[in-house]
Amino acid sequence: MSIVMTGGGTGGHLAIIKAVKEELPDEELIYIGSTKGQDKAWFEKDEAFKERYFLSTQGVVNQGGFGKIKSLWMLLKAGIQARKILKEEEAKVVFCVGGFSAAPTSFAAKLLGIPLVIHEQNAMMGSLNRLLRPYATAFISSYDHQSSIRAYPIKQEFFERSRIRDKVKTVIFLGGSQGARAINRLALDLAPMLKDRGITIIHQAGEKNIQEVKQSYRDIGIEVDVFGFTQDLAQKMEQADFAVARAGASTLWELAAIACPTLFIPYPYAAGDHQYYNAKFLEEQGVAWIMRESEISTSGVLEIIDEEMRERSKKLQEMIERDGAQKIAKLLSTLSH
Repeated sequence: MSIVMTGGGTGGHLAIIKAVKEELPDEELIYIGSTKGQDKAWFEKDEAFKERYFLSTQGVVNQGGFGKIKSLWMLLKAGIQARKILKEEEAKVVFCVGGFSAAPTSFAAKLLGIPLVIHEQNAMMGSLNRLLRPYATAFISSYDHQSSIRAYPIKQEFFERSRIRDKVKTVIFLGGSQGARAINRLALDLAPMLKDRGITIIHQAGEKNIQEVKQSYRDIGIEVDVFGFTQDLAQKMEQADFAVARAGASTLWELAAIACPTLFIPYPYAAGDHQYYNAKFLEEQGVAWIMRESEISTSGVLEIIDEEMRERSKKLQEMIERDGAQKIAKLLSTLSH
């Protein structure tokens, strides 16, 4: 009798699983992901799961002709494995967060008649979730007014560290654990100007770029907290009064939960331009800014930093529901008993 969680590939998907599973300490949890992507790095040693399975899969959408055939063949084989796992683990409900990692287990769940709960993290629905939505027992999205749960599943720590911002004294640049070259360049270009204004910098440069970025700051004589992947992201976000970030769903909602006004620079090659539409959802409510990579300008960013932050920060604090992970956990627990 178990709750199976599946999906991943990227940190955004995996952060949802992490937030929800922390609200299910008394349930028997199983994780099924992929050998590719970040799944293993996140959960291979996570003993909150009774078992962790990693199947050989890869994305289908962005592959060429032969690549698509290979991906579909891998998906078929992994689907057979997932079906066997679901039966052996006596799965009562499957929680899918999307991404190619989720496909085999989600399809196997429907073939076995196991309830499927889908969480869509982005404003533009992913291709797998779009395909599976008509067959889902429940479909959850913070952007969909028909969703029974609108609160985004975020770790409580982000809400607990929330504070109202006023004058910008610290800026955090967030390119994700893999880094973002455009954001790294912008941070380095802005650094001397921010220093002149007495503004300190926190910079997530990406694991592969840490030494290069650290050296660049040393070359211009500015001391900066540079990091790649960290388990203390909430603490670093709490220190900042303003953020410049990609618009992956988890980062976007974590910044919202901690009430940090943000300039979003969407990853231009995201599927369906979903990062732009994620950021647009907040921009339309007057709590965020968007700048395309092609439109980046230091003067434009400095103008934003000079704007009033207090009202935006306060509005963020008021508009974000803080019990998304608990509500999803309760739904999964109910369906599993």
